[in-house]
Amino acid sequence: MIDDHRHRILQAAARVYAQHGWRGATTKRIAEEAGVNEVTLFRQFGSKEALLEQMIRELAAAKADMRLPETPHDPERELVAWASAHHQDMCGKRPLIRQLMSDFEERPELVPCAVEGPHSAMYQLRRYTEQLRTAGFIAHHDELPAAEIEAAVSMFSGAVFADGMNRDVMPVMFTQPVEDTLRAYVRIFLRGVHALPVPVPPDAPASAAPTLTSTSE
Repeated sequence: MIDDHRHRILQAAARVYAQHGWRGATTKRIAEEAGVNEVTLFRQFGSKEALLEQMIRELAAAKADMRLPETPHDPERELVAWASAHHQDMCGKRPLIRQLMSDFEERPELVPCAVEGPHSAMYQLRRYTEQLRTAGFIAHHDELPAAEIEAAVSMFSGAVFADGMNRDVMPVMFTQPVEDTLRAYVRIFLRGVHALPVPVPPDAPASAAPTLTSTSE
């Protein structure tokens, strides 16, 4: 029963916050939305601040299908699946995320718990990019500056985020279907880090390295 109350309160807090923001998300409104009394809410979380911060952390947490594999096998397929999962999750939480971003200036203490999920996603993508070299998708003699790899990771993550958050209100920027656009983001990213469609043996000469197929195929 306690776990059920906790889950219901967190879900109610997300709905109320998305509609009313930090100021309007009162404990009374959240308790009414959850179908519990305020005493139960305070017993579970102690304060409105603790409740909303926990709600935000759970909002930002990555689900199992939003994780990249430890060892790359098919980079394009794996990255498209990863980007699609993040994009779909973001679209489902779009009103809440927009409300949260509008509260950042007034309540900067929310930022650390709100960015735990995005930071985890960025870490995954950086690690996956490193593993592309280990698995032979990036030739060992092809050393990219760390700044360029970081820029590629940031641009890819940022493109998926911008698409998920703005496709509904800025259709002029997102004219292609979601699936086609996400695949294009992935291919641009893989070209940016010089990843290849098939693993290249560490001792292979540069002339033996294949190139990525065209996005127009």
